[in-house]
Amino acid sequence: MQTVIEAIVCVLLLLGSAFTLIGAIGLARLPDFYMRLHGPTKSTTLGVGGVVLASVVYFSAHNNFASLHEVLIPAFLFLTAPISAHMLTKAGIQQRVAVSSVTRGRPDAASASASAGGERARDANRDSNAAQDS
Repeated sequence: MQTVIEAIVCVLLLLGSAFTLIGAIGLARLPDFYMRLHGPTKSTTLGVGGVVLASVVYFSAHNNFASLHEVLIPAFLFLTAPISAHMLTKAGIQQRVAVSSVTRGRPDAASASASAGGERARDANRDSNAAQDS
């Protein structure tokens, strides 16, 4: 029985480590800000989940009870990672971070034209204020 549990822990650790490595490589190699967000939010979250699950299995088998603390760690991680990625994306959109040409998923025409219209109105106001000042 001990060998089976150790094998399960080894598999979970290897899977978690592989996901974390893939996430780190994606963070380093992907071309723009929006694509780089997928590394830490998707793969690394699964990697940490696998490592923590291996810890839960190991210590549950040795102590004959599951620790609530180890279950709360991935729950907190799975809740906060998507929220932080969403907030980073919104900040990137607001700051108009450059997008690579290979990034798919452009904003729809309505939001693009609305933001372009807002920029034109702002430029017109700035030009009229400059004309009044001179």
